[in-house]
Amino acid sequence: MSEINASVKNRDARSSSAFGRSDEGADRPDFVLTFSCPDRTGIVHAVSGFLVTHGCNIRDSAQFSDRSAGKLFMRISFDAPDKIAISHLQSQFANVGMSFDMTWHLHDFGSKPRLMIMVSRAGHCLNDLLFKYSTGMLDVEIPLIVSNHQDFCRLAASYDIPFHHLPITAETKLAQEAKLMELVNQERVDLIVLARYMQVLSDGLCQKMSGRVINIHHSFLPSFKGARPYHQAQARGVKLIGATAHYVTADLDEGPIIEQDVLRVDHSLMPEQLSAVGRDVEAAVLTRAVKFHAENRILLNGDRTVVLR
Repeated sequence: MSEINASVKNRDARSSSAFGRSDEGADRPDFVLTFSCPDRTGIVHAVSGFLVTHGCNIRDSAQFSDRSAGKLFMRISFDAPDKIAISHLQSQFANVGMSFDMTWHLHDFGSKPRLMIMVSRAGHCLNDLLFKYSTGMLDVEIPLIVSNHQDFCRLAASYDIPFHHLPITAETKLAQEAKLMELVNQERVDLIVLARYMQVLSDGLCQKMSGRVINIHHSFLPSFKGARPYHQAQARGVKLIGATAHYVTADLDEGPIIEQDVLRVDHSLMPEQLSAVGRDVEAAVLTRAVKFHAENRILLNGDRTVVLR
């Protein structure tokens, strides 16, 4: 393992103005509460009553009732009185959660999720994530970038982010994944983003990081697998090119879908032009999926997701 460290001595103490980052998050709420539970009368009343009792002010609320599953999904962002601790709210809310059989999480909006971005030799998704991060449109911390190639070490350096080169072969795969988990623990990584990382993660790693790894891939209609998918698409006269972002599971490309999009194309485009269109949609879809996760907008509903916008 090698590391290229580009003047990152104080990287975690960077101000919001670094790289021209905006103050977009300056007026954000203090906390976000997300939960799912069996749907029945009185849930919203109980939750809003709890917040009022504790002097909190609701800033935004979104909910979805899945009638087929009989479950309610909800996200509430709110302001709280000065100096109130998240641990206090968590302990107090536990009774409400228990009474409605909730799966719930209370998030401190001031604590930015820490991302590990993994990439191979296609940099379009990495570049979009870094640009949105640098301008404040993606409110996260990126303490490191990991790759099995060295192509983007200079790009990482330009954003003052440490770059870790972890070359991988079939013989070294498990050893390198062990080093990867060391980095996850060392850097307190909340989410791994596979920004066109062209290696399949082991079942063991997928299980350890369940719900904490997001991947992106093309999703043609119809779908083309194997080598040179854009050449296959052009040969078949495809009219739509799309991309899918999803959570990673042990079943390859079968995890819960977070975000998708498509763009129309026509017969005049050659494979290289189709590939360029594909790169654009992949980058946009992945960044949106990461943003939804970072803002605690995604709740799992079996093998599906509920994205509360």
